[in-house]
Amino acid sequence: MWGAFVGAEAINDGRLTRGQLRWNHTALHPGVYIPNDAEQTLSLNTVAAWLWTGRKGVIAGRAAAALHGAKWVDASTPIEIIAEHTRKRPGVIVREERIGTDEITYIGELPVTTTARTALDLARHLPRDLAVRHLDALAAATGVLPIDALALSKKYARLRGIRRARIALALMDGGAESPKETWLRLVLIDGGLGRPRTQIRVSDGVTEAFVDMGYDEPMVGFDYEGSHHSENRSQYVHDIGRAEFIEREGWLDIRVVGEHGRRFILHRARDAFARRGWVPPTSA
Repeated sequence: MWGAFVGAEAINDGRLTRGQLRWNHTALHPGVYIPNDAEQTLSLNTVAAWLWTGRKGVIAGRAAAALHGAKWVDASTPIEIIAEHTRKRPGVIVREERIGTDEITYIGELPVTTTARTALDLARHLPRDLAVRHLDALAAATGVLPIDALALSKKYARLRGIRRARIALALMDGGAESPKETWLRLVLIDGGLGRPRTQIRVSDGVTEAFVDMGYDEPMVGFDYEGSHHSENRSQYVHDIGRAEFIEREGWLDIRVVGEHGRRFILHRARDAFARRGWVPPTSA
């Protein structure tokens, strides 16, 4: 079903002979095999890591986030799993940590950390910007809130990385629809401009559009535009009309692309604020 299986079980069940196992399959972990032509997806790697723990581990971190529906988790991402100490394995991060039964849910056969525990672990173990990127994706997929994970942080006050987790969780926002939107939001916050509101609805009662993020009082918005905005002709044409509509509704919409650096983005933001006669608050 999953593409990963325990070799000894397949032989004992009569599904494979030892020769078939040896010639047609590859050992991904000791005793755990995949077909030679199998694509090593995140799902396959996750199941293989779980089988390697003797089905005793709990999937955590980014792999858990992906199982909960979060986007932007690469197939090559190491599988984090809460289990008893074992020897190190390539592509697997084993964490010997406490976890309550109420912090475990099941997705199919797989025991997985709940969304709240997943959020806490992402915030604890990853560098801030990377953590916020995955927290945003998890929140967008599941609706989990910072307060859900922060409640757990009180339970595990002495757990490694709790202070760092609180910083990342405070920045979490399910309104980000791409890693680059998360990046742009953090640029604005780190630049001292305060926290923008995400997915701002602009409407005249008939037509509506959404600005990635922005500030309501000066009506200054920011949209991150990936390469598809210029490479896809229909998208390009649509964007022209969209930009004109947003401008008619009173918004200054700053469009950001990958070539724009932090300094340039912040310069454009401050220039737009100055044109509106608005000074960002000193605190977010």
